[in-house]
Amino acid sequence: MPPLTRRQMLQAGLGTAALGLLSGCATPGTSNINAAPTIAPAGGKKITLTYWSWLKDLQVVADIWNAANPNVQVKTVWIPGGNQGGYPKLYSALAAGGGPDLAHVEFGVIPSFMMVNGLVDLTRYGAADHSGRYDPTLWNQVSYSGGIYGIPQDSGPMATYYQPNVLAKVGATAPTTWDEWAGVAAELRKANTYMDCFPLAEAGFFTALAAQAGARWFRAEEDGWVINMTDDATMKVARFFDAAIDKDLVQTQYGTYSPGWFASAADGGIASATSASWGDALIEGVSGGAGKWRVAKMPVWDSSGFGSGYLGGSTVSVLANSKHPREALEFAVWLTSSREGIDAEIKNCGIGWSPSPDFIGTTRQQPSDFFSGQNYNEEVFAPAALEQNTDWSWWPSQQQSFNILSDGFRQKASGTTLVDSVASAEEKIIQVFKNSGLSIRKEQA
Repeated sequence: MPPLTRRQMLQAGLGTAALGLLSGCATPGTSNINAAPTIAPAGGKKITLTYWSWLKDLQVVADIWNAANPNVQVKTVWIPGGNQGGYPKLYSALAAGGGPDLAHVEFGVIPSFMMVNGLVDLTRYGAADHSGRYDPTLWNQVSYSGGIYGIPQDSGPMATYYQPNVLAKVGATAPTTWDEWAGVAAELRKANTYMDCFPLAEAGFFTALAAQAGARWFRAEEDGWVINMTDDATMKVARFFDAAIDKDLVQTQYGTYSPGWFASAADGGIASATSASWGDALIEGVSGGAGKWRVAKMPVWDSSGFGSGYLGGSTVSVLANSKHPREALEFAVWLTSSREGIDAEIKNCGIGWSPSPDFIGTTRQQPSDFFSGQNYNEEVFAPAALEQNTDWSWWPSQQQSFNILSDGFRQKASGTTLVDSVASAEEKIIQVFKNSGLSIRKEQA
């Protein structure tokens, strides 16, 4: 999507939250840091940056930087995953006038942090000079109001992990279209096998498929936010999985990577998982699975859709109370775009797909014994990262929106359709925006 203009952001409420949330009395931020003068560099004085993240062993990576930069040291602090407690900690720290210099913030949550004046606009410290290091689609997802509010750290382009021997039971190979997928799934059920899971309690999966089909749920215009969750692309995905669930073509009793899934995948009861690039490390946990899995492009909807979708993705953002935003930006760029940083994050932290279009990571350029000797990262995921819906953009209260959608999907067992749940969720999300003082209207045909 093109970067939103300042006027669009103000009219939409994002960036000011109806002239209240981002004012001097904003909560949890105490002032609009991006209206204040820029902070001068440390000028050779020894400083320590703090970085809160839920990545494991991140200090090992930071210490590589620390060894080369004795005057700018980085100390990492582990926090729970964003919605499992990490984000509340960050909001509380901001409200108290503290918090880290850098934080792990998912792409979809950036607008919510902006609404509470929580992030530094990094264009004020030269972030635009680094844009060429990053995938343009990901760079667009940190670009708002002519500013940059995070540095892309990783993403989750999607593909299909599958067991060739299980599909071979019905004479099938990895399906290339969703219609073909439904046909193979029907044949597999005759063999007491499921093609995949559909997680009713996790709206992110459905959202990724809708984006792949060409949906664009939100956009900001001069007079506010425009919402359309009942567009043709979204309704096509909802109708498709309504039918798949009604025909018992997908497993809905447990989700991908749950204990039930691992047991079923190990005994051939699950044939595939359409998931993100980061799923490879989890699938390697399937008992006895080595040499039994491969990776293929995910099925496509039709010519109006895209080759892949994103499931997950994070940034390194500089928080509003940082005393050293310039140095924080320098570390974030090193961490996420240098070969040294990317390789160290993969090795120690298991990050998702590299945001650099020029370097996916040394180990990801090699064939995999587990995945049947396939060089799947270069063959499948590298092209998938280039086949994304560039018009997709995130919105304020994204997690609350996902919760509303998931609550509706859980009613599928009681007879409510996914189609009806999406329409109902749209109405509730509109009210959430209005209750937050944001201008929003339903897109008209």
